[in-house]
Parts: sequence; structure tokens; C-alpha cells
Amino acid sequence: MTTEHPAKSHHAHDHQLRRGSIGVLGVTFFVISAAAPLTAMAGGAPVAMLLGNGPGVPGAYAVAVVTLLVFAVGYTAMARHHTSTGAFYSYVTRGLRQQFGGAAAYLALLSYNAMQVGLWGLFGAALSGFVLDEFDISIDWWVYVVIGIAIVAVLGYRQIDLSVKVLSVLVAAEFLVVIILAVVIAFEGGDFGTASMSITPLTPSALMSGSLPIALLFCFASFVGFEATSIYSEEAKDPKRTVPRATFLSVVTIGLVYTVVTFLMINGAGVQNIPAFVAQLADPTTFIFELSNFYVGEWFTTIMRLLFVTSVFAAVLAFHNAVARYAYALGREGILPRGVGHTHARHRSPHVGSVAQSVLALVVVGLFAVTAQDPVLALFTWLTNLGTLGVIALMALSSFAIIAFFARNRELDSNVLRTVVAPLAAGVALSAILAYAIANFGLLIASGGALVWILPSLLLIVAALGVAASIRLRSRSPQLYAEMGRHRE
Repeated sequence: MTTEHPAKSHHAHDHQLRRGSIGVLGVTFFVISAAAPLTAMAGGAPVAMLLGNGPGVPGAYAVAVVTLLVFAVGYTAMARHHTSTGAFYSYVTRGLRQQFGGAAAYLALLSYNAMQVGLWGLFGAALSGFVLDEFDISIDWWVYVVIGIAIVAVLGYRQIDLSVKVLSVLVAAEFLVVIILAVVIAFEGGDFGTASMSITPLTPSALMSGSLPIALLFCFASFVGFEATSIYSEEAKDPKRTVPRATFLSVVTIGLVYTVVTFLMINGAGVQNIPAFVAQLADPTTFIFELSNFYVGEWFTTIMRLLFVTSVFAAVLAFHNAVARYAYALGREGILPRGVGHTHARHRSPHVGSVAQSVLALVVVGLFAVTAQDPVLALFTWLTNLGTLGVIALMALSSFAIIAFFARNRELDSNVLRTVVAPLAAGVALSAILAYAIANFGLLIASGGALVWILPSLLLIVAALGVAASIRLRSRSPQLYAEMGRHRE
């Protein structure tokens, strides 16, 4: 009996991601999971009604959808000609060159890590409260988080197909309960069943009432994660079609649900009563559950509260996968240690980046737990709003990079609307939103003092570190520097 040498029987592991493993729906599930529709309707929407433009929130969501669709026009034009799991980093590098690419790389790492770790605070608090209310068992929030991190670590370590299956079930469930509640309100009538439906929430006067800019900030935060479609381009089936289709499908689906559901939520509580009704709640995030109690019943609210927890978990899993792939792309190209750019020999997953993200989450959650910080008011609010700032900055930067990329590669696309007009309009709009968000950051994090400037300053600090990393790469490996962000078939 002869034994064949392994080198002769197997191809050497090339550290590539699993090609052709997810289609349009798979990518869409990742994106919608990150946006977390039930979490947005329970958390962000009521606060937008309270601090923003009250009954005009559905219109604010519609404005956000239009803005993001304009951004998506240029974003998907780039996706048709440039494939890389580095996404924002890769686009900015190819458009605005390496130093800007290094800044985008580190900004993306900070932003998506902040979103993912911050969401653990909401997950722990929501699950701890649910178990206490339903089973009268009191367990510290961080215990649930540690268990959750372990589960996500396993899913992120394995092939992406498993995460897609988990997310498809969780996303379908949260969509179902939100739609059921919306349909019941539509049939039962507004103002807790005493009035007919009013179109006032969709009128220009409602849109412009209160503070529209504040409402828009919360609306845009509800969409964070939709831009992650290109992160999965190297694993997608026919990425030049999959990424654009998944991007537009995600924005339209999420936007339609947000607009219609908030319209019915406002009608359900009474259009004229909205700001006062939300203000009198001990916790604005219970708004949707109050509607559920009245319109359907407490049994349905119990199910909805449980699915709220799984909605946050789905968002965490989606962001974990995004962070792992960003880290993989940066390790592969020398911006991070090269070992981070390795994939698992069997699962073809970015397992090193996945493990690193899980460890980071444990460390940060541990710090917040040891210092007895509130998991929602501190961990969730501080970090997710920091992440939102970073993503808006990356979207604006990418818009200008897309213009520069096509200016140098006119033969790829001659459509000026796609390559200049749309990305320019999106870049200007997103820059204005970013400036307003930074100016009102204290309101977003419900805090004052040093945090108001320390957290936004982190964006500048990591951007500078990213520039330094790219310059260091240029002196250490000119070839890797020249290939930063390159197209990957």
C-alpha cells in the first residue's frame, strides 16, 4: 500500500473566501439583518418621533430612502466594475488613492466594530428584561452577552452558508410580526381604534414640523448596514449582478417597511397625540409594544419582545461577518498583520478576523460590565452612534471616490448620471448630514461633557492611523502598496 504525499493530492490552500456561495437573497438577508427592522421600529423610530418631527417621521424615512437610492446609483456602478470584500476601503483606495484608502480602512474597522459591540449592550439588556418579566429570573445582562458572543463566534468561524440560514429564519420572523401588527392597525383604525386612518403623517407640513434634521439622523441610523452588500462580493454568485440587485432590493424593502409601519404606528396612537404619547412612556422603546398590547394582545407582545431580542442578535451576527471580512481584506493587503488575511482551509471563512472580533467584543463588554455602565445608555448608545458617524463619513468619502475613479476610467461607464451626478449629490448630502450629526452628537448619545467631542474625535484619530499605516506599507512593500484595494475577480 502506498501513501500519496498530501502536497500531491491537494491544492495548496490559497486563502480565498468561498466563491459563489451566496446569491442575491443571501446578501440581502445579511443587509436587512444589520438594519434590524424590528429593532429600528421599536428603538429608533419612537425617539425620532419624540425628538424629531413627531408625526412626520414616515416622510423623513421616505427622504432617507431617496437619498440612499441616489447614493446606491454610484455605489452599484462601481460594484459592476470592481470586486473586493474591502468594500469602502477598496473603493476609496481606487478612487482617491492609497492614503485616503488607509484612512477608510481604519474608519471601517472602528465603525463596524463599534456597531457590533454596541449592539451587545441592547441584546443583553433586552434578553435580561425579557427573562425577568416572563420567568422572574434575574441574571446580569453581561452573562447573556458572553453566551451570545460564543454563539456568534462559532457561526462566524464556520462557512458563510450557516450564517445565511440562521439569518433567513430570524429576519423572516421579525418581518412577520411587524407586518401582522401593521395590518391589524390598518383594519382596526387609528387612535386606538376610534378614528379612521389619516394621511397627515405623509404631508409636507408634517414632514417639516418639529426638527426634521434630528429625525433624519435617526432615520439614517436605521439603515446602517445596507451598504455592506459589496463586502460579500467575493463570495457572491455573479457579483456584478448580485451586489447591485441586493443593494437596491435592500434599500427599497427596508425603506418601504419603515415608512409604512411608522405611518401605521402614528395613526394607531393618534396623529395629534404622538409627541405627548411617546413622552409619557417610561421608555420610548415600549411604544410598539403598547400598540401590540391594545391591537393584538399581550400574548403577541410576548412573542414580539422575544423576536426583538433575536432581531438584535441577527444584527450582531451580520456586523460580525462584515467586520471579519474587512479585517481579512486589510490583512491580505498588508494594512493589518498578514495572518489576519488568512481563511480557514475547510470553511473558507475569514476565521482569524472572526476570532479577533469576538475577543475584542469580550474585552469591551467586560470593561463596561466591570465599571457598572448601563448596557443601553452607555454601551449601546455611545458605540452605535459612533459607528453611525463613521459609516456616514465612509459613504460620503466613497461617493467622491467613485467620481474620481470613473474620471480616470471613462471607458468603463459613460453614463454621467451614474458616475458624476448621483455620487456628487449623495456625497454633498451625506457630508451635510455628517456635519449636523457631529454638531448635535450630545443629543444623539443623550449625554454631555467630554464624550460629546471625545467620541467623534476617534474618527479623526483612526483615520490618521490609517494614513500612517498606508505610508508604512509603501516603505515596507511598494508592491503591496501599489496593489492596495485592487479588483479581485
